[in-house]
Amino acid sequence: MDNPTINENSPQPLYVQVREDLRRMLSNGDYKPHDCLPSEAKLMALYGVSRITIRQALRDLSTEGLIFSLPGKGNFVSRPKAIQNMQRLEGFAEAMSLNGFDTSSRVVDTRHFPAPEAVSRALGIPALSRVFEVRRVRYLNHNPVSVDISYFPEDIGKDLEKLDLSADIFPLLENQLGIPLGAADLSLDAQFAEPFIAKLLEVPGESPVLHVERLSFDQSNRPVDFEYLYVNPQVMKYRFRVERQR
Repeated sequence: MDNPTINENSPQPLYVQVREDLRRMLSNGDYKPHDCLPSEAKLMALYGVSRITIRQALRDLSTEGLIFSLPGKGNFVSRPKAIQNMQRLEGFAEAMSLNGFDTSSRVVDTRHFPAPEAVSRALGIPALSRVFEVRRVRYLNHNPVSVDISYFPEDIGKDLEKLDLSADIFPLLENQLGIPLGAADLSLDAQFAEPFIAKLLEVPGESPVLHVERLSFDQSNRPVDFEYLYVNPQVMKYRFRVERQR
């Protein structure tokens, strides 16, 4: 850390000056993800300010997700989170590549089997109709970010399984199978990762994950893809924009 200076005559509060100086160093890469920041006592000495000022600056950075604290160990730099804008219906690689991330997928398993009740209901097909299931791990800059379990009606699945399923499936549906997509319904909640999910995400057992259900429709409003996505919230977050109806 360089020798920071605080301008007591500045209209900016002292904690804001400290916060912005720390933010600058985080942005410049002076501290890498999971590096430990100097202790509160060291920061007080470096900036020549009170503990209250340091704590307020650190609290703001924590609220923004730039740092996180571990009781008894200190404050650490967070890994930057990728953001997917959910205003558009697009695949993982489509969204992330636009932001400069390196993405890849690994197919864990595929199978044809009678649909569970929730899946047949979502896809609007008779109970126990056969569906095609695809399980994949999605990677962001070579780190696992989500486990995707996708279900397709049997007629679509028979054609889909002949393709490279490590690619984004939305473009495969549209460009290879001629199924133009229209819209999707989504729901989100938090869950504890089951053991096989935790293993694939390379996180401790029962870690909290973001659970997303997504049902995608073609342009004729036929359900064509029902998915469960289990996302590591330490790596990924979703962004929505909603407007007040007048």
